[in-house]
Amino acid sequence: MSTTAPRENPLLAPPALPRPKTIAVIGAGTIGPDIAYYLASTLPDAKLVLVDVVEEALARAKERIAKTADKGVKKGKLKPEDAARITAAVSYTLRYDDLAGADWVLEAATERLELKRKIFTQVESLIRDDAWITSNTSSLPAARLFSHLKHPERATVTHFFAPAFQNPAVEVIRWDKARADVVEALRALFAATGKVPFVTSDALCFMLDRVFDNWCNDAALLLGDATAAEIDTVAHAYVHAGPFEVLNLAHGNPIIVETNTLQMEEGPAYRPARVFESVREWHTVAPGKSVPVADDVAAKVRDRMLGVLFSQSVDILDRGIGAPADLDLGCVLGLGFKKGPLELMRELGEAECQRIFERFARERPGMPQPKRPLPEYQRFSRKVLADEVDGVCVITLRRPQALNALDDEMTDEVLALIKAREGDPKVKGFVLTGYGERAFCAGADIGRLGETLGDAEAAAGFARECSRLLLHLDRMDKPVVAALNGMALGGGLELALRCTALVAHQGASLQLPEVTLGIAPGIGGLVVPYRRWPNAAPVLHDMLASGKRLSAREAKELGVVSALGGSYQEVLRLAQDEVSARAGKPRPSLDKPVQLAPPASGPTKGPGGAALSAEVVGIIRKAIVDAAAKDSLGAALDVGYRAFGASACTAGAREGITAFLEKRKPDFERTG
Repeated sequence: MSTTAPRENPLLAPPALPRPKTIAVIGAGTIGPDIAYYLASTLPDAKLVLVDVVEEALARAKERIAKTADKGVKKGKLKPEDAARITAAVSYTLRYDDLAGADWVLEAATERLELKRKIFTQVESLIRDDAWITSNTSSLPAARLFSHLKHPERATVTHFFAPAFQNPAVEVIRWDKARADVVEALRALFAATGKVPFVTSDALCFMLDRVFDNWCNDAALLLGDATAAEIDTVAHAYVHAGPFEVLNLAHGNPIIVETNTLQMEEGPAYRPARVFESVREWHTVAPGKSVPVADDVAAKVRDRMLGVLFSQSVDILDRGIGAPADLDLGCVLGLGFKKGPLELMRELGEAECQRIFERFARERPGMPQPKRPLPEYQRFSRKVLADEVDGVCVITLRRPQALNALDDEMTDEVLALIKAREGDPKVKGFVLTGYGERAFCAGADIGRLGETLGDAEAAAGFARECSRLLLHLDRMDKPVVAALNGMALGGGLELALRCTALVAHQGASLQLPEVTLGIAPGIGGLVVPYRRWPNAAPVLHDMLASGKRLSAREAKELGVVSALGGSYQEVLRLAQDEVSARAGKPRPSLDKPVQLAPPASGPTKGPGGAALSAEVVGIIRKAIVDAAAKDSLGAALDVGYRAFGASACTAGAREGITAFLEKRKPDFERTG
């Protein structure tokens, strides 16, 4: 694929620069070893060098990396041989000369500008002119860190969030001297290794730290009106851990002083609270706990914390520091917010947000206020990315925290994007894919399903409502190709099956696991695959009645998948080729009955031999036969909707959905 402008999806095309094979991390404190562990665990062919000037720090780092790997084995997340490979990939040194062969040097030393500039000068004297240099700074602009270098164009900031080997967020700074191909190569590397890179401008504290630092600073400024425990208790409505809980965990008081002192270059309102200089640890609630808070105190804390959150958010957008979708997703992934600030503003409504801004302006004069009408901050796509590549509109589902699972908002965004572009003569067709290399789409959120349990009509109506995007795909003239970059589960697979064609990564998988939840597939899974691939009926029977997983290779042999690719980029290229080959050609009609051998009767076990609900399996088997006999696709789909409704009224559904929400295995042996 060729593309000139920066891509919304960083994995659409191979990066112009090779992936680094030798990486050096400078700084063996807290985050340096975690960064080294992340790189060693996700880049199996890379060699890692961890550098520090203190031998004891290196020894602690080596122990930390070994313990992290051992913990992964004990939790079943790592195989022993993978843990051994990770620990063996990292070497430790006191000598800067050992950086000479590095393709990428990543600095994670103390947050002091002069020290970092000195480090980069020394590093540049040792490495090749084209080797990357990045800093993990949370606040210092790239221009201040790298402008003195002979080759600043290969240097930028890559800001990780703790714990760096788990937290998917990373900020990549685009500044005026950085080469675009370096920034794009970093974005692609991070996305391919499970991170979510957010590109920001070179502002003080970038995007996410502006939110975090001022969230914590205003919490401290509230201490005359509420205790730390009360403030954290109120904050729990918006974050998983309150500001003082996080400061205790990260020993973060000095960080807030440093970063907010730096932000005072933009105005005195950013001055750090004086209490940070006299308190080492906060007396607050334990994680998950709370204390009673008087209504008036809670209201004041709530308004102030939302005020500073919204103030920083509109300032970030007004100044172009970051993109709105990145701001919302970054706050969720990187900072532990339950919802992004813009989503909170939308839910509260314009009048309530205006009231909060006005109160914040009175209490915190000099802090940013919105420069546009509040509704204008809501005009963006939150959960999908759109790129045009050689006349093909590539739509990427981006909900990495949920393996790109569908919800109503994502469904509507995809539908709106297709409707807006399908009439454009320059657009040959569409490709649907998932963000990252793990999942195309892991199904649909089932939270709303719990509201319809026991009500067949309501559940069937829910399935019809969830089909609005799929029904539009059925009627489209232009081709839509599903590019399965990873697992396609449940509603995600049902979405893919309604596309004109499917291509897949050779390691992808297809699964309809609804029966393991005690429900029937509700949006076409009982109908469409039989009408498109009737010869695959025996395998489809097994998938639907037992939840069997189908590999992409098996799907290719059955004709369900048209082509396989060995990389994300190859899969996208194959999908683009499919669009070009099918453009202007009519889709085969599905408005005719299908002759099927009925599914076998008798009990069925799920994956691993677990018992399934016999009642639900019976509903699925009957619906398959009834739908196949219908004269039109619409009538057949209605059979599927009603089967879903019937399954929602079973004891198996109540047990399966309850077990899912409670994160336990269902017990269908007692429900039948």
